Amino acid sequence: MAKHKKKRVKDAPAEAPEGAGVALREAFERAREVSLGGITGRESAEELLRTRFSAYVGRQERTAFELLARAVKDDYAVFCTLSGAMTPAGLHQSCLIPMIDRGLIDCLTTTGANLYHDAHRALGHRVREIDPNAGDLGLRVARIIRIYDLGFWEEALLDTDRLFSAILRQPQFQRRMTTTELHFLLGEAMAKLEEALGVKEPSLLSTCYRRGVPIFVGAVQDGSIFLNVVKLRRLFPKEFTLELDIAQDVYEMGAVQHWCLRALERPMAVLILGGGVPKNYTLQGEPLLDQILGVPTEGFDIDVQFCVDPVDNGALSSCPAGEGHTWGKVSPEGVGRSVYVHADVTAVFPWVVHALLGDPSRARKHRRLYDARERAVKRLDAAVEAQREALLKTVDHPGVGTAPKKKARR
Repeated sequence: MAKHKKKRVKDAPAEAPEGAGVALREAFERAREVSLGGITGRESAEELLRTRFSAYVGRQERTAFELLARAVKDDYAVFCTLSGAMTPAGLHQSCLIPMIDRGLIDCLTTTGANLYHDAHRALGHRVREIDPNAGDLGLRVARIIRIYDLGFWEEALLDTDRLFSAILRQPQFQRRMTTTELHFLLGEAMAKLEEALGVKEPSLLSTCYRRGVPIFVGAVQDGSIFLNVVKLRRLFPKEFTLELDIAQDVYEMGAVQHWCLRALERPMAVLILGGGVPKNYTLQGEPLLDQILGVPTEGFDIDVQFCVDPVDNGALSSCPAGEGHTWGKVSPEGVGRSVYVHADVTAVFPWVVHALLGDPSRARKHRRLYDARERAVKRLDAAVEAQREALLKTVDHPGVGTAPKKKARR
């Protein structure tokens, strides 16, 4: 007799699962199927991201787009961090400035280098593509500065030094201030310069000045703008009195975030391009408020990062949202609304921006957080004062004795 083959239901397991396995299978059956279809060339960037990026880094990129689109739709206050040599690469012109102009970025934290190198173009200097293997010894002889596969004349640095030296000597800079005030004034000066020279592509400094976007620089002394501050302090010790109030700067970041959450009653999203100091300087606003100052806060509700660093080496640059949540930097909801895109920012972020800006409705009134700085600080002052009695209990430690009183002389 012929043996009959047993019929099996397609994709059915050899044995029926029990308990938790049943629930997992039911959830799996509801998951999105990977069935992409061919690319025709007629798709918009948003359509491609939503329908053709289904796995691996591509899926991370799709998730980043979806989260940023949600942040715009639900009117989140968006804090952006920018590290690495991104203005020499033109990422600010291609991506950040268009987003700022559309009201999609409310606050920026970056490096002094990004703001410094951006000024080269306003002075007529060019950043050009070069062969990274052309030979650095020869480039130095030719006085060509290299940033991997980008290059510019050394004269660009010297001209830019003269520019910032002249700007920083102006009367409005001769006082104590925060980095947001410093870069607002620099942005105002750059805007006037660009207008006088007929510059068509504005700088990041002048754009943020015009749109009221505060610029924080967490390690301001680590950049050429501040190197010129050092020079001016030595040349003009009496006349040059610019001083940066670092403690007030950190406090101001916390105040701006507190303002968004409490005064504006808006959730916050963080867009992290790279890692480094700009990332932590922005994220540490939440531990400052909650753990140091005793002012309740929730953290960022959306966390999107583009970075190439591995997440298992303990470095802050690669710290994912879940790890940040343990520090109070990201809300519980934010852990589920986060993505770490393991890719070079310049390789994938322009796609996301193209998709975001492809929809004309993704535009918002500029929040102008710079204009709200003083009110934000006063509001946080009141919240801190309310916690004063409790905070006074945090400034002593039993392991540290008080200084002995000096005996009075007879």
